[in-house]
Amino acid sequence: MKILFVCTGNTCRSPMAEGLFKKMIDEKYRDACNMPHSCSSAGLFAMTGDEVTANSVKACERFGVDISAHRARRITSYILDETDKFVCMTPEHAASLGLYVPSEKIVVLGGGIPDPYGGDLETYIICANAIRTALVSQFDEIVSEASE
Repeated sequence: MKILFVCTGNTCRSPMAEGLFKKMIDEKYRDACNMPHSCSSAGLFAMTGDEVTANSVKACERFGVDISAHRARRITSYILDETDKFVCMTPEHAASLGLYVPSEKIVVLGGGIPDPYGGDLETYIICANAIRTALVSQFDEIVSEASE
């Protein structure tokens, strides 16, 4: 099953969510030959090829996750067609996607994750922690809904 984390520019929240979720998947399915789920991220208004923000990288490093190689990508019709579950960072992202995909394929992470863009490192650490907390809380929901 393919899970896509969605934010605006794909340089902060969704790459952090992708990295943190991949670590969770790896830990949960460490002994499995085939991972039952894959995840990636994209932005509604991303500039394809943009680098992830330095503070996003530093915040994720605190959780043992390296997202430094991430490059932004914009959501395309191909991505919309190939994704089983969209995990949005805000209700507004979910509403935008709802114009193109069934609402049952969309979930808002933690009720909404504020954008840290332009903030200091502490702001990004708070954001990464909020993402991680929401992922832990919604892990089974995200994974089971993506499998349906």
